Amino acid sequence: MIESSALQELSYMIDGIRLNTVAANIRYPAREDLVLIELAEGTNVAAVFTRNAFCAAPVRIAKKHLKEASPRYLLINSGNANAGTGAAGIDAAVACCSGVANVVQCATKEVLPFSTGVIGEALPFDKINVCVDELSQGLDAQLWGKAATAIMTTDTVAKLFSVSVEIDGQTLNLTGMAKGSGMIRPDMATMLSYIATDAKIDSDKLQSCLQYAVDRSFNRITVDGDTSTNDAVVLMATGKSTINIDEQNIELFQDILNGLCETLAKAIVRDGEGATKLINVVVENGIDESECANVAYAIAHSPLVKTAFFASDPNWGRILAAVGYAGVDDFDIDKVEIYLDDVCLVQQGGKAQSYSEAEGQRVMDKSEITVRVNLQRGQAKTTVWTCDLSYDYVKINAEYRT
Repeated sequence: MIESSALQELSYMIDGIRLNTVAANIRYPAREDLVLIELAEGTNVAAVFTRNAFCAAPVRIAKKHLKEASPRYLLINSGNANAGTGAAGIDAAVACCSGVANVVQCATKEVLPFSTGVIGEALPFDKINVCVDELSQGLDAQLWGKAATAIMTTDTVAKLFSVSVEIDGQTLNLTGMAKGSGMIRPDMATMLSYIATDAKIDSDKLQSCLQYAVDRSFNRITVDGDTSTNDAVVLMATGKSTINIDEQNIELFQDILNGLCETLAKAIVRDGEGATKLINVVVENGIDESECANVAYAIAHSPLVKTAFFASDPNWGRILAAVGYAGVDDFDIDKVEIYLDDVCLVQQGGKAQSYSEAEGQRVMDKSEITVRVNLQRGQAKTTVWTCDLSYDYVKINAEYRT
């Protein structure tokens, strides 16, 4: 995998992609909250969306439009999720697409809408549509940074990374941005993420690559166990470079995409609402990946485990209990080993003889910690990324609408 150290925050431009942002005053005055992304003609687009049954109106319309046409524009608003809004929400999402189409002279179905913010409130599409002309006039390839900031809600930092790799003497470029801080337990992707590349790659390969990367990045993070109504990840391939992704180099492309998605996903967890620590939960030697994921999520979702991490308290019994209720069939607890970084906590059904409270405390005082569980019953492995649960998480979410 391409390590995150190879990802640069210097040059984000992708040939064939232009962006712009404005303040539409959707929820907060004078804050940029509306983004328009223009895709060059011929750009292939892949996407994955939330599986939440109450998926937002823009999710429904975006999925519909993707089936009907090749997208030319993405319209993204923050401050209002346009979810739980019934038929009026569908009409509002379509109206936004039509508003863009009328200005830029494309078909309504060539526009994909995306929203994030408060659920259950009517989308003020009139505020959005009056801004479209300004958005279209200022499109620029260099405005990724502004776009990454405009899609934020409770995020404290923008999440934007770029990677360039040489392939056969040619440069392959990928840039990705994401937003997400709370309501994070993706069941496909995470809140919102947009990734672009100048590579040439057909639609089927693009979709396959995106799904593979998402399953091992955005689908392996959790802040609070809540799956959003608005989750979406979009991958755009403009085909403007001379690099054609074929059977000879698709594994390398997949590797690069995996690294970028993982970096964005980790950035979301690091920015979890009120988070102070990044926790890597590694479960190995399970019967299959699903079993490993069940154990990992049991740990990652436990409020008792997460609050212990916030307190830097090596209360390893909470981790042991979470592993025990993860639902593993025919569990032989005498074989299970649990570690904090390099410190063994549990062996042979109880506290490891080598464990000391001082060693546990040494690890818990860190800002990034790895919990490793060795099931010793197979060869499967998976990793889930989470964070601690702090006082600020409760405060932020208690005051979210005030």
